[in-house]
Amino acid sequence: MGFRCGIVGLPNVGKSTLFNALTETQAAQAANYPFCTIEPNVGNVGVPDDRLDKLAGIASSAKIIPTQLGFVDIAGLVRGASKGEGLGNQFLGNIREVDAVVHVLRCFVNDDIQHVDNHVDPISDAETVETELMLSDLESLEKRVPAAQKKAAQGDKEAKIVAAVLGQALDLLREGKPARLVKPKDEEEERVFLAAQLLTAKPVLYVCNVDEDAAAEGNAFSAKVFAKAKAEGAQAVIVSAAIESELVGMEADERLVFLEEMGLHETGLARVIRSGYELLHLITFFTVGPKEARAWTVPKGSKAPQAAGAIHSDFERGFIRAETIAYDDYIALGGEAGAKEAGKLRQEGKEYVVQDGDVLHFRFNV
Repeated sequence: MGFRCGIVGLPNVGKSTLFNALTETQAAQAANYPFCTIEPNVGNVGVPDDRLDKLAGIASSAKIIPTQLGFVDIAGLVRGASKGEGLGNQFLGNIREVDAVVHVLRCFVNDDIQHVDNHVDPISDAETVETELMLSDLESLEKRVPAAQKKAAQGDKEAKIVAAVLGQALDLLREGKPARLVKPKDEEEERVFLAAQLLTAKPVLYVCNVDEDAAAEGNAFSAKVFAKAKAEGAQAVIVSAAIESELVGMEADERLVFLEEMGLHETGLARVIRSGYELLHLITFFTVGPKEARAWTVPKGSKAPQAAGAIHSDFERGFIRAETIAYDDYIALGGEAGAKEAGKLRQEGKEYVVQDGDVLHFRFNV
């Protein structure tokens, strides 16, 4: 399992440029006018992970297959989107389908690139998008919650759950706060809350798009965004879409030299992925053999059968056990044979909670 992030923001903040750089394609036309991106462009990119390369080296794997991260480049939003202005209905519908929102904010000044409001203010830009998402959620819940409350009063158990958890969301939205601040009290409320597909319930990663000179340390604009993210319990990263564009097409060695010259230690993609994993509480496990070394992504807390299901539903349905080696043990002991000899290959059952970096081999019977 990978995860799918929708890249959103006002027009001309660098969304499509970032998308092109991240996916190393020109699938999205990057141009200096609003609504350049009309249909959402989707790109899948392999998640870089040094651990996978090391595992493949030890096992002499013929193929290396990273886990995939999906990016969706969504049309720029304008004020009034919740009422259908611009490409509002399409914008909101596309956000509903992603797992997390990557909110690109313009944190650079460039007179050659028009800003939709004719001034650079990333906090104001963020609030514009958030307001439209909240208005859309508010309109939805102001219809649903009273109906659920009426049924709940008549003794409907499901309606009581809906009224309780979505009522919390409605109260927050009326206070100008996003629905992601709701705290479901149990699994039933969590189920109802997720099923509601509220736009402001999506986890948010703020991407501060800065100019090249600010790529290493950020600037005054990005500092304000980081303060906002901290206050909300959200994530924020600094990326220069211009630098990421220059990296496209470079060989690995060239990239390292270029990044060092810019005072950087990793690409913007790596920062976005790491923050995204943290945001969505994801972990990676590996399957390793002579044919291939492969990375897989599952939610933190997943048990062994769920991890098996990420590979194939038959694995989960007929799960027997998971032969498990911790990543550090696999590396230190030179692979599966060494780990087995040292007693570090464990037989884990259905209740085993998969750990980040586990090397797993599933036994199943269908």
